[in-house]
Amino acid sequence: MGPSRKTSTTDFPWWLVVLGLAGAYAFGQALTSEVHAQVLSVLSQGIGITLLVTVTGFAGASALGLLLAVGGLSRFLVIRQVVKFYIEVIRGIPIIVLLLYVAFAGVPMLVEAWNFLTGPLGLEPVRTRDISLLWRAVTALVLAYSAFLAEVFRAGIVAVDPGQIEAAKALGLNGWLRFRLIVAPQAFRTILPPYGNDFIAMVKDSSLVSVLGVTDVTQLGKVTAAGNFRYFETYNLVALIYLTLTVTLSLGLSRLERHLRQSKD
Repeated sequence: MGPSRKTSTTDFPWWLVVLGLAGAYAFGQALTSEVHAQVLSVLSQGIGITLLVTVTGFAGASALGLLLAVGGLSRFLVIRQVVKFYIEVIRGIPIIVLLLYVAFAGVPMLVEAWNFLTGPLGLEPVRTRDISLLWRAVTALVLAYSAFLAEVFRAGIVAVDPGQIEAAKALGLNGWLRFRLIVAPQAFRTILPPYGNDFIAMVKDSSLVSVLGVTDVTQLGKVTAAGNFRYFETYNLVALIYLTLTVTLSLGLSRLERHLRQSKD
């Protein structure tokens, strides 16, 4: 009984209690302090953009990452080498550098190429400024995270027992059915922790879009602090918003992991 009580006490999330009290104090300040209330009112306008960038970017990265993972396991050497080249190059470039490159070099080059190809067809030329900085930033995050997620997916697929796949073949299941019924459910259990961690990381890295002037929480925080010179109050609330998002996601993912473990047992 002694070790059991000790473990229970040690595992109690005191960190969450402290964080909750700090958050309650900060939001209490926002309700009672005019300065905090004004700052929070401005910052809250950027939460939608932050969530849009995160969800859209991660969904795109997941789709592209899964495609890359499958390509990396292809029986064709050329496809495997192309995928490996992409993953190593993208993972070797800082996300902020990739973001700036896509926004100010990649997109203009693509626009020029598009206009060159469609010009003879009489189509209206596309202007670089027609493509918003928001979607340039999302594209950069998709490219960056697809390289990381490709390795996560690949590891999950490889971890599936080959014997079960062979048994599915013997039952006459085609490739798609084998993936949907055998590979995907088992791989999901394996990849959930790193996959969830990457999603949480995407929430934080979405703040990088502020370098392009996209009006997310971070950008609004910079503009607000530059106007009122209340840096302490402003960035406290910026940090609190991101902490609220990431901790909520972390707790939700932990609960999902426990549920999957219990259902497996």
